[in-house]
Amino acid sequence: QIQVVESGGGLVHTGESLTLSCAASGRTFSSYTMGWFRQAPGKEREFVVGISYSGQNRHNEDSAKDRFAISRDNAKNMVYLRINSLKPEDGAVYYCAAAFVGGSHDLIPPSSGDYEYWGQGTLVTVSS
Repeated sequence: QIQVVESGGGLVHTGESLTLSCAASGRTFSSYTMGWFRQAPGKEREFVVGISYSGQNRHNEDSAKDRFAISRDNAKNMVYLRINSLKPEDGAVYYCAAAFVGGSHDLIPPSSGDYEYWGQGTLVTVSS
C-alpha cells in the first residue's frame, strides 16, 4: 500500500514554468510506477506522463515531450512534474497516482484505471 500527496500548484502566467511535487509513502516504492494525470473543468481526466521505477518515461503524445518532464527520486520517494511554457489550456487539477506493477520496473500504464492510489490533486491556473 502507498499514499501519495501532490503539491506545487497555483496561479501562473502564460509562458511561465512550474514544478509540481508528489510525495509518496509506503513500504515498497519500488513496486510502483508513478504517473501524472490532469482534469480540466468539464473534461475527462487524462494521462500526461508516467515514469517507471527504472526511470523510463511515457508521454501521452510525442508533442508532450517538449513541455512536460517527469522525474523520480527513489531515495526520497519523490516524483516531480516540470511544466514549461504554460498555456491556458494547461489549466487543470493535476493528480499524482501510483500503479502497482510489482517487479515490472519498466511498465508504465497509460490508463487511469490501472492506477490504484491517487493524491487529492493540486490546482494549476494559467492566466493570460
